[in-house]
Amino acid sequence: MCSLVPPNAHLVHNGFFATQKIHDHEEQVGYVLTLSSKLLVKSQHNTFPLLILAPALQEPWQLLSGWLKGGNGGASAPFDATHGKGIWEYVLEHLDVINVFNEAMAADSRVVSSVFLTKCKAMFEGVASLVDVCGGTGTMGRAIAEAFPHIKCFVLDVPQVVGSCQGSENLEFVAGDMFHTKIPSADAILLKWILHDWNNEDCLKILKRCREAIVSTEVGKVIIIDIVVDYEKGETHESTELQLMFDMLLMVTMNGIERTETEWEKLFIESGFSSYKITPFLDFRSVIEVFP
Repeated sequence: MCSLVPPNAHLVHNGFFATQKIHDHEEQVGYVLTLSSKLLVKSQHNTFPLLILAPALQEPWQLLSGWLKGGNGGASAPFDATHGKGIWEYVLEHLDVINVFNEAMAADSRVVSSVFLTKCKAMFEGVASLVDVCGGTGTMGRAIAEAFPHIKCFVLDVPQVVGSCQGSENLEFVAGDMFHTKIPSADAILLKWILHDWNNEDCLKILKRCREAIVSTEVGKVIIIDIVVDYEKGETHESTELQLMFDMLLMVTMNGIERTETEWEKLFIESGFSSYKITPFLDFRSVIEVFP
């Protein structure tokens, strides 16, 4: 904590800093972090600010207006118009960006897994094997493997991501991509924050491939951790605002979309699933169990 210059009064007014006396017996005040500003501080638990504020992801916003008007050469997203290629191709070609991306996803998985494995244990009843599709460096897969030693876990992701990852007795890394590599057969297929990155056509391809990989008709399922927009009418203003903010971010960077329950249901039916169950999770996200 330290005393800073007067312009920080603006940040205090907007809730990013708070004032506090440096010493009880003195009038001099300093500035301390609030919950809002703590989210912007780099730590192993939260590296999302580094990803969101990366120049490669910020620059496309400058082309949003022209893209919405139909300009930018018909690019599928402002990101494509800015960099001349899609985000996934760009990321794999830039080591600095892929490292920040993987760190951000790992940080999110640490938060998600700590709650998911506590509150959603029942979802793993009878499951003997699981594939985390596009599971990154394996933070989520490793957490599941450690929490359920009887479950054989696989993490599928591209070679640039999993090439140097080390597995364990019940955790195995598989190099490949979900569109062209056969997804390992398992009782459960996990898609954590994956489908919102893709348009409906690609999501149908992914879901159909996941359905083909399910080996058990009794306990088989796809477990989706993603946003269901406005699922609970009692959602707070803040959670709805966050959902819509991610919807804008996806449109700008990859032409993805956050979906309502009706939009999710349409995907499930068209990809051949019979039923689903939504469990609200971590305020603005949900867990969706989809059954063959």
